[in-house]
Amino acid sequence: MPGAARPVRGRHRVFVGMAAGVGKTTRALSELRDRLERGEDALIGVLETHGRAFTQAAAAGLPVFPRLEVVRGGVTLGELDVAGLIARRPDVVLVDELAHSNAPGSAREKRWMDVEALLDAGVNVLSTVNVQHLESLHDTVARLTGVRVRERIPDAVLRGADELVLVDLTPADLRERVRSGAVYGAERAEHALTNFFTLPNLTALRELALRQVAHVVEQGAAGLAAGLGVQERVVVAVAAEETGARLIRRGGQLAQRLHADLQVVTVRSERISAERARLLDTFRAVTVALGGEFIVLDPAGGVAATLIRHVQAAQATQIVLGESSRSRWEEVLRGDIIRSVLRQTRNVDVYVITRE
Repeated sequence: MPGAARPVRGRHRVFVGMAAGVGKTTRALSELRDRLERGEDALIGVLETHGRAFTQAAAAGLPVFPRLEVVRGGVTLGELDVAGLIARRPDVVLVDELAHSNAPGSAREKRWMDVEALLDAGVNVLSTVNVQHLESLHDTVARLTGVRVRERIPDAVLRGADELVLVDLTPADLRERVRSGAVYGAERAEHALTNFFTLPNLTALRELALRQVAHVVEQGAAGLAAGLGVQERVVVAVAAEETGARLIRRGGQLAQRLHADLQVVTVRSERISAERARLLDTFRAVTVALGGEFIVLDPAGGVAATLIRHVQAAQATQIVLGESSRSRWEEVLRGDIIRSVLRQTRNVDVYVITRE
């Protein structure tokens, strides 16, 4: 309707945990029930019980909004009905598993995108996520647990939330839940305990969850001091190589800690293979997910000179570089980029990340 006022953005409360089974969804369902009893129009938008008895019991009797049916390859899948919920306009809706990938053919690729649409329409949302699904922690989680998580969400989703609720459980208690069959069926429990749900893995993930929630809270407080002192800016330089995504995530973590702007730059090559072009597209997506800007620089005077000019023009305070993949002979012929940056920049911290 012309001239209609834009709805006030809904409020987003995210229940964060270290792993499946800590009780995030149960806590969210409990809050939904409390709101329903207070007279609010509260609905389950999408709930993934995974057959867990305690989750099913927590959801018993709560109103459920029908899922949207998406037909793919003769199979009918149920996804969050965003348009239907916006038309219904409930006071609050529960959306489980933020990192979920929607069925092909859905209006949006990811469930967190569906949540953003609901929030933009003025609907309040309760959602859940495990810490290993954060984009910036992808490499850290893989290194600690040996598992690469495929479904991830941009860190900006948590930073933009109105409230984070940490749902905590000791690793020993979570392992006992798994062992009792409360998290997975008996046939999967033993496999889970000896693989992902080991005591060292859960201890590391718990620390990540505690630190991540504390960090987001600190970032919000730091906003009060915005504009004081020099604005930090982290520049990450990448080439079209497999290690680039890891560099970007390390730079993203640094930018978060410093409350800094993030720029990821690469120097344009005259000829680039389809595989390397695909890598650069991936790097752009990772950068955006971390709230950064991806920039392709036109070369003039070589890679090192181009990078140094950009660092100076951008007034970067931190530079993240990868350990050189050039051979000693190539460095003699074409120069050592890291040494050039170190020699020709001032008042800039340079971080060199190993290739391993």
